[in-house]
Amino acid sequence: MQNEGWNFENTYIELPKIFYRSQRPEVALNPEMVIFNHNLAEYLGIDTWVNSMPEFLAGSLLPPGANPISQAYAGYQFGHFAKLGDGRAVLLGEQTTPDGHKFDIQLKGSGQTPFSRRGDGYAALLPMLREYIVSEAMYFLGIPTTRSLAVVLSGKNIIREKILKGAVLTRVASSHIRVGTFNHISKFGTKEDLRILADYSIQRHFPELENQENKYILFLRQVAKLQASLIASWQLVGFVHGVMNTDNMTISGETIDYGPCAFMDVYDPNTVFSSIDSEGRYAYKNQPAIGAWNLSRFAEELLPLLHEDEKEAISLAENEISYYWKCFNTNWFSGMCGKLGIINEKPEDADYIEEFLGLVATHKLDYTNSFRSLVFLAEESVEKTSTLFEVSGFAEWHKKWQTRLTRQPKNQNIPDIMKKNNPSVIARNHRVEEALSAAENGDFTVMHNLLAALTKPYEDSKEYSQPPVSGNCGYKTFCGT
Repeated sequence: MQNEGWNFENTYIELPKIFYRSQRPEVALNPEMVIFNHNLAEYLGIDTWVNSMPEFLAGSLLPPGANPISQAYAGYQFGHFAKLGDGRAVLLGEQTTPDGHKFDIQLKGSGQTPFSRRGDGYAALLPMLREYIVSEAMYFLGIPTTRSLAVVLSGKNIIREKILKGAVLTRVASSHIRVGTFNHISKFGTKEDLRILADYSIQRHFPELENQENKYILFLRQVAKLQASLIASWQLVGFVHGVMNTDNMTISGETIDYGPCAFMDVYDPNTVFSSIDSEGRYAYKNQPAIGAWNLSRFAEELLPLLHEDEKEAISLAENEISYYWKCFNTNWFSGMCGKLGIINEKPEDADYIEEFLGLVATHKLDYTNSFRSLVFLAEESVEKTSTLFEVSGFAEWHKKWQTRLTRQPKNQNIPDIMKKNNPSVIARNHRVEEALSAAENGDFTVMHNLLAALTKPYEDSKEYSQPPVSGNCGYKTFCGT
């Protein structure tokens, strides 16, 4: 058999058995390719003609060197500990790219595993397409994320509230090591198991720390830094993850598990899309604090490695939680200043940010388009007929903002800076649903058109920047991925 560009190994199986179970994916009898990510395949070094061999991406054939497993992990789900694991996912192994980077290749929906709850190990087509669409949107926005290589129909019907088409998604990630992986080892493993996992994680993601004297403290700091940056990025584009359980947070700082996620249309800090988040634990405004909460659980698991004295270990961990907040606030503030075209940041700029967000929230304006409108005002491509001037208080804010922009270097193209910080195109919920509805009926052109627009989020698009007729429309999402 030809190599097809596969360059596989699986270093995770070198860890003790508590970390995983060997698991071959279920053979799909009639796999059919739905969508294949040629751009990603080329980067991974995989021959794009694998597109014509869906057996590889449905689990029927294994790439040379694959050694499939399901990973064990736990998680704090809505604050409560639960023993979990890859219930419908199989990690084939790690693909090394032509430029030397390593990525996990995982199949989602490929059958039952030892961790399958209620005996289910399958996935339906539309949730897999949803993950493909939204993860690609995040990638082109420049936000760290797992990506999707392909979605393949498995030929198996899936029973939910109704009979659905089964599908397998090929997910690509820097790794699938989660905060929940450490929760699992702390609860059910030994201190040596914890050390093995931490050392593996450092080697995989932060090799520069391996010979450092305080490498576990520095490891915690790196994870804190990445999580802070990631969540700040979510906030800046109005993204609501929806289910920030510790098992859905990677130590690599990549967005993972696109279940009840969505982008805000109307700006409301209390926005919740998830149908099961009745208390608003994972509301948009709470995401930074939940990031700190999750990081605190991660830090607790690392305590035995941070210092022999428990009080000193706790003090060290608390310092890193404070560091998380420092990083988050710095990233968010700098990002917001960029959205307003402010390049010489001053503490008092927080007032301009807070006042503008207050106007957008009070008047229930579209989050993305309100910021994008400022770009047009900055480049004077629209006069004061902009609809923003119909908003009570905006004219006064605009005068103050314009005055503020005069107090910075003159040799900068402020509109260009703002364009790079304010997308025109996001994966708007009504557009995603429109694409999925068409796909359910066998028409994938709507999805392909949407994906094409999402690859250029910072270019003006009248068609794809239009919000839904009635804002968020009570939009609800479900944990389907």
